[in-house]
Amino acid sequence: MTNTHTGFESLRDEALALRRAGLSRRQIRDRLKVDDDHLLTRLLQGEPPPEWTKRPNAKDDLRAQARELRRAGKTYNEIVAELGVSKSSVSLWVRDLPKPIPSPERMHRMREARWAPYREARDRQCAETKAAAAKEIGKLSDRELFLIGAGLYWAEGSKDKPYRRTEVVAFVNSDPDMIRVYLRWLDLLGVGRDRLHLHVMIHESADVAGAERYWADLTGVDVTTFGKTTLKKHNPKTVRKNVGEGYRGCLVIRVKQGADLYRRIEGWWCGIVLGAERDHPGGCPV
Repeated sequence: MTNTHTGFESLRDEALALRRAGLSRRQIRDRLKVDDDHLLTRLLQGEPPPEWTKRPNAKDDLRAQARELRRAGKTYNEIVAELGVSKSSVSLWVRDLPKPIPSPERMHRMREARWAPYREARDRQCAETKAAAAKEIGKLSDRELFLIGAGLYWAEGSKDKPYRRTEVVAFVNSDPDMIRVYLRWLDLLGVGRDRLHLHVMIHESADVAGAERYWADLTGVDVTTFGKTTLKKHNPKTVRKNVGEGYRGCLVIRVKQGADLYRRIEGWWCGIVLGAERDHPGGCPV
C-alpha cells in the first residue's frame, strides 16, 4: 500500500512538473505512458492548464454583442440576422434585459416590412386587372369618342348657369390623359388649334416655367402663345399634397368664339341623358 501510494505521488510530481512546463494533457499522457484518463485527471488535479491550451469561447463575444444590440433597441430577429446565431441563443443571452420600446419611425418601418408582401401582391393584381380592362376597350370609333367627349366635357368643363349666362367652352384639368382625350375630341369636332386659348393655373411656389413648358409640349402649342398664367397665392399653413416634380398645375383650354359649340355640347348631353333613360325619358329639357 505504501509502495502504491509512493508510486502515485512520484508519478503525480512528474505530471505536475510537465504541466507547469506547459505541456498539454495529451503530451503528458504520452510522456508518462498513462492511458487511463481518470488517473491522468487525478495526477493533474488542482493544476490549471497552460494558457495556450485554453480555447477562446466565441460565444462569449457573441453574447456581449447580442446584449449590446438589445440595449440599442434591436429585436430578436434583427440580432439573429446580424450575428448569425439561433433565436434560442439570443433569447437565452438577453432575456433579462428590458424589452425595448420602438420609436415611431421604427414602428413605421416594421409595419412597412410586415405588409410589404401583401401590398406587392395587391399591386400586382391591380396591374393585371387594369391591363385586362384596357384590352377590353380597344380602338374607339368616332361615334364612341364623340359620346365620351361630350360626357367628359359635361363633367369637367364650364357650364352655363341661370345666374351666370356665359356659353363659354372652357375645360380645366390637371390630368394629362384627360387633356389628350379632350383635344382628340376637339379634333373630331373640327376645332383647330388656332381656335384655342390656353393658359396654366398653378401655385406660385411651384415650378411655373417648367409647368408651362410641359403643357406646351403635351398640346403641341407654342408656349409663347399661352395666356398669362394664373398664380395661386401660397399659404404656408396649408399642407398641400400636390407638390414635387409631378405637380404641373391645371391647364385651361378655352375655345374662341365657342358660344354655338357650347349650345351643341349642352344639346348632346341632353341627348345622352334621354338616350340612357329609355323606359322613363325626361329630366333634361331639349
